[in-house]
Amino acid sequence: MMRRTAVWWTATALALVVGVGGAVWAQAQTPAAGSNGRVAIVDVQRILARSVAGAAAREQLEKDKAAMQRQLDGQKTELEKMRDELEKVRDVRRLVDDLQAQLQKKEDALLQKVLQDVAGLIQRLGKDRGFAIVIERQRAGVLYNSNDSDLTDEVLKAYDDQTKKATK
Repeated sequence: MMRRTAVWWTATALALVVGVGGAVWAQAQTPAAGSNGRVAIVDVQRILARSVAGAAAREQLEKDKAAMQRQLDGQKTELEKMRDELEKVRDVRRLVDDLQAQLQKKEDALLQKVLQDVAGLIQRLGKDRGFAIVIERQRAGVLYNSNDSDLTDEVLKAYDDQTKKATK
């Protein structure tokens, strides 16, 4: 910001010098009466720094700079809050993913135990009823079967009876 201020003041001074210089050059073409060809210099930077108008311009510039800095600070604070909330959301998503994975593992383990127990019952009932093969309905894509070929209810009853006896 200080560099912008210096550039602005330099550009203003240059414009003033060029403007004044052009007028001086034009007047130099026609020497003023009694000038004797004398040359003078002006420190425009000092005028800008010490004049009432220059001081007022710097003061206004500092006020504008302070207002812009407050706005920037407010935006930074808001950005930090948003960053913190985003991190919280990410943490919650990780937790949800972890809990879902744990739940899936538990479900797989529990169902695997049930399936192992049921597999033995299915083999026994299939053999006792004289079936050459027993097909799992959902995965095999069975489109039709007669009711007497469906062992589901018998397996379910036998499994429930078996688990009741095991828990006693």
